[in-house]
Amino acid sequence: MFVQVFQGPVADTGEAREALDRWARELAPGSYGWLGTTAGVTEGGTLVAVARFESREEARRNSDRPEQTQWWMETAKLFAGEVTFHDLDQVDVYLRGGSDSAGFVQVIEGRVGDPARVRALLRRCEPDLAGFRPDLIGGLAAVSPEGDYVETAYFTSEGEARMGERAEPPARLREEFEELMSLFEISPVYHDLRDPWFYSPGS
Repeated sequence: MFVQVFQGPVADTGEAREALDRWARELAPGSYGWLGTTAGVTEGGTLVAVARFESREEARRNSDRPEQTQWWMETAKLFAGEVTFHDLDQVDVYLRGGSDSAGFVQVIEGRVGDPARVRALLRRCEPDLAGFRPDLIGGLAAVSPEGDYVETAYFTSEGEARMGERAEPPARLREEFEELMSLFEISPVYHDLRDPWFYSPGS
């Protein structure tokens, strides 16, 4: 799997959603290897979109389509500031993965110093995480060889997610989480999508 992320400030949430709705309606049927997109706007007005593809090559084929170029030229006008992009080849799916039934989504963005160790820790955490956080449906953790990290976590609801955050984890899980956090070169940024938008092939 390959993950492509773009984000930036938007002035009008409704216009941003209509732009993504139009992509799903008009461009998705002719897309290459597109597996789905999770998006939304934070309370601070930042649009975050996480698109999943079968491979980097298929994502590039989509980017090269004339209709994709035209759509982006129109959509780019909706941003009120700089738009940033992340292309991530190494993607780990944990627990039940993403879910279009999630009531709350958190996109966690950062940079890590040891991508291989981060991936190993995520795999070690998974069995303990399943029993400890029933509010966490699952997610995708994507990292580049250079250390760019984007995780998309899907929760049953924000209320249940906040309750889960306050719970005391088992000792081993706490140690693994502390090591994981120590690998971030700067503190990660959390983008809360309280009204997540889900797009899937055929929907």
